[in-house]
Amino acid sequence: MRRTIFEPEHDSLREVVRDFVADHVLPATEDMEAKGMIDRRLFEQAGELGLLGFAVPAEHGGAGVDDFRFNAVITEEFARAGANSVGLSFTLINDMVLPYLLDMTDEEQQARWLPDVATGRAVLAVAMSEPGAGSDLAGIRTRAVRDGDHYVVNGTKTFISNGQHADLVVAACRTDDDPHAGLTLLVVEADTPGFSRGRNLHKLGLHAQDTSELSFTDARVPVTNRLGEEGSGFRGLVSHLPQERLAIAVSAVAAAEGILERTLSYVKERTAFGTPIGSFQHSRFLLAELDTEISIARVFIDACIARHVDGELSATDAAKAKWWATELQVKVADRCLQLHGGYGYMREYQISRDFADARVQTIYGGTTEIMKEIIGRGLGL
Repeated sequence: MRRTIFEPEHDSLREVVRDFVADHVLPATEDMEAKGMIDRRLFEQAGELGLLGFAVPAEHGGAGVDDFRFNAVITEEFARAGANSVGLSFTLINDMVLPYLLDMTDEEQQARWLPDVATGRAVLAVAMSEPGAGSDLAGIRTRAVRDGDHYVVNGTKTFISNGQHADLVVAACRTDDDPHAGLTLLVVEADTPGFSRGRNLHKLGLHAQDTSELSFTDARVPVTNRLGEEGSGFRGLVSHLPQERLAIAVSAVAAAEGILERTLSYVKERTAFGTPIGSFQHSRFLLAELDTEISIARVFIDACIARHVDGELSATDAAKAKWWATELQVKVADRCLQLHGGYGYMREYQISRDFADARVQTIYGGTTEIMKEIIGRGLGL
């Protein structure tokens, strides 16, 4: 089905991203996965091509274009190519962290941080999850106590994507005991005394994506690094979650499309009993079902993208997009791995990476269960 939400300039960007992934990302993926970390040079190469910070104002080195469709193009091309373990870092910067630095900052803060973000010299991370608090923001315990012109921060964050590379970390801290009004967002710079990175966590999938524990031990963060007013953190986090969840849904559908495309090629070439395995009725029916479900999901996700560009995407629709698309990605990866037989279980085949990389999509950004809870409350239940 022909897509109608993109303009020629988005299509032009798609070609640039596709070439970038093919020339710089895919050839280096094996090495980056072995190291458990993205090659830092990729961020600056992406910055040179204008793939970071579209919405950054021109005076701070960006394009000054606030159009989520550009972000979606980048996310889609990484995911469709099976490079989500690298693409996640770019999605995290463009879609999930940068909005805080655009919407909750003053002019001085923007001038201080945004030029390096747009050029790829500064890698971003957001630190919400803690050992005892995941999807429940009210459970955050990392505390920031005002001391003159600084906040003294103590606590631990975990599962932080870009944690090893991050130069600027947007950290959710508790400045008051009120579950919601007591949260404040602070930008912690990498050289802050008392801030340290723990080990790079070993994960089931997304092996090229560095994921870390972060610790704050009497870390002194200047008050000038606070985003918005004290106590505005919960509102800031909640207001940006729909875009974060939509970005995950965008990657999920594109990844499913890529998995299906590669599987179709495989089943047309692989034979069993002297016949291509794609010609068996079971295979045809299964692939027909997956193709149909992906097409339906694509239509809904594109509608959500269009509504978000118009400023009309609701938290409920973002939750629907996130849970449905990510669960579908897991299903597609599982069924397509089965069609690969024993080879599908081998790491040398892309489908095995697709399978492992897909699993976390239903967890981060809010679990499927939390998404259904949001939708259910929207029904008045």
